[in-house]
Amino acid sequence: MDDSSLKKALGHIRVLDLTRVLAGPWCAQNLADLGADVIKIERPGAGDDTRHWGPPYLKDAQGRDTSEAAYYLAANRGKRSVTLDIATPEGQDLVRRLARQSDVVLENYKVGQLKKYGLDYESLKQEKPDLIYCSITGFGQTGPYAQRAGYDFIIQGMGGFMSITGERDDLPGGGPQKAGVAISDLMTGMYSTIAVMAALAHRDRTGEGQYIDMALLDVQVSMLANMNTNYLASGNPPKRWGNAHPNIVPYQTFATSDGHIIVAVGNDGQYRRFVEAGGRPELAVDERFATNPMRVRHRATLVPLLADMVKTKTKQQWIDALEAAGVPCGPINNLDEVFENPQVQARGLRMDLPHPAGGMVKLVGSPMKMSATPPRYDLPPPMLGQHTEAVLREVLGESEERIAELKDKGIV
Repeated sequence: MDDSSLKKALGHIRVLDLTRVLAGPWCAQNLADLGADVIKIERPGAGDDTRHWGPPYLKDAQGRDTSEAAYYLAANRGKRSVTLDIATPEGQDLVRRLARQSDVVLENYKVGQLKKYGLDYESLKQEKPDLIYCSITGFGQTGPYAQRAGYDFIIQGMGGFMSITGERDDLPGGGPQKAGVAISDLMTGMYSTIAVMAALAHRDRTGEGQYIDMALLDVQVSMLANMNTNYLASGNPPKRWGNAHPNIVPYQTFATSDGHIIVAVGNDGQYRRFVEAGGRPELAVDERFATNPMRVRHRATLVPLLADMVKTKTKQQWIDALEAAGVPCGPINNLDEVFENPQVQARGLRMDLPHPAGGMVKLVGSPMKMSATPPRYDLPPPMLGQHTEAVLREVLGESEERIAELKDKGIV
């Protein structure tokens, strides 16, 4: 192992990535950021579906649109793209050989679909017993819904998220609301990353590989956290509260004289300082509002009083006053404001990488900050099939003649 690999947490790991769209690619990108060699297998001529999910598209050095959709760019940096037709016997053989040279296989095909190609876990395990094989589907490998296709939007509804997200039904605009990003996909990618890392640690101790069965619905239900336990403790399904909190008051957005702020009061002392900053100290000693349980019970009376109080100052006046008083608060930023924020800039979340289509690709870096093996950004999101020849030569030892033959047959 060379010195550069030692500086990468997963520099000794190769991942064969048979996933597309978001959940699987998000997992694979995490592993790539941590130094794994990720080989992304794509359909010849088409590739990952998200390559075409635009506009917007990456622009070249002359400002012209390329073929690379911004959606695809979000989840595929650090990988090598190999085009390969797995529906053909020769393509299947190449995947099997690549799996033998890999530590991890990721896939998000429908349940049982890869078995007919001999690319399922049981088949590949025969050739590489210590293989870690992670399947990502909508509903998992078992249960009455296992054969259903899983889409993030549907999972957000089925898994309970939309029953607790959105404005209250009795208010204007009330009703179920999905998240602004595909949270069940992204969280499944994150949980899959954790599972793969745990399986690698187990393999390193015991030499044993294993199968990982990840499902969007499982993840969506699990990630409801305290809302789950609120229900299990009370027997009452939680309701939508919009930007308010079911257990804490005040913990919501308020309109100022020129915009909105978030006030996240976590204890009675913070509440007292909040109303004192607004010139309403009597609201802290009123027995209906003195403690959080009482404020929750009398929310309908208190919140309108607080709303009137907040409207008396500007957004920046409130933020300055509450920060000085030690009351958690913040603005509601659009993405222009996010990337102009000095804290976001100081943390290095924005980055540019040179791209083979010309110009630079603007990306958001990993939030993982590690002192010895920080994330590395050695490769931009690859062009379709950009690394096919290099991987076939370097990993499988194929000759130029054999690669040319595979191309002529449309296998790669």
